[in-house]
Amino acid sequence: MTALTNASARTDVLNRLRRAEGQIRGIQRMVEEGESCLKIGQQFSAVRKALDSTYLRMTACFMEQELKNCLNPDEAQQEKLDSMLKDMETMLARMG
Repeated sequence: MTALTNASARTDVLNRLRRAEGQIRGIQRMVEEGESCLKIGQQFSAVRKALDSTYLRMTACFMEQELKNCLNPDEAQQEKLDSMLKDMETMLARMG
């Protein structure tokens, strides 16, 4: 299985995960303090969206990395590939 080798993509994914981790800690605190289920549910929804978005980002980075390795595009092809992948990520993000 291929690892995420792009350092900037890996940093982005890790930062997103750390934010989600902070949100989860916030939910734990809310439960401990007896916050309303509605407020807690809203935070659960936010964490789920954050994780979904992180998964999508990681998947797009993985695809970009693998396509570059398999296709070895020249500069013009790389620009088209980058544009297509960005559009694909935008389209998939709108599904969630």
